[in-house]
Amino acid sequence: MRILHTMLRVGDLDKSLAFYTEVLGMRLLRRNDYPEGKFTLAFVGYEDEKDGAVIELPHNWGVSQYELGTAYGHIALAVDDAGAACADIKARGGKVIREAGPMKGGTTVIAFVEDPDGYKIELIERK
Repeated sequence: MRILHTMLRVGDLDKSLAFYTEVLGMRLLRRNDYPEGKFTLAFVGYEDEKDGAVIELPHNWGVSQYELGTAYGHIALAVDDAGAACADIKARGGKVIREAGPMKGGTTVIAFVEDPDGYKIELIERK
């Protein structure tokens, strides 16, 4: 077994696709409209689906916002330099909600960014 994807419902698919592709540098792997079901599915990632886990971004037509709930935490991405990644994300119009620095009670350098729907994404510096 392996993880295939994580699904995050989005209110504005174009905004979300711009964030994940232009700000975080992922690729749009596939996008399909389902007119009978009134929804669109888009998949983004750094690798092809056969090679790694991806993010599924479903957009239900006519729904522009979701409650995130209290159980959701975040998606984590490995980066070489969390400070440089934050600067790059800000330059591309992304929102950094916690600047790069050591995690509380530890030494691992982390940062957090937020996508257009409010989903949190942790950047973990890997040396």
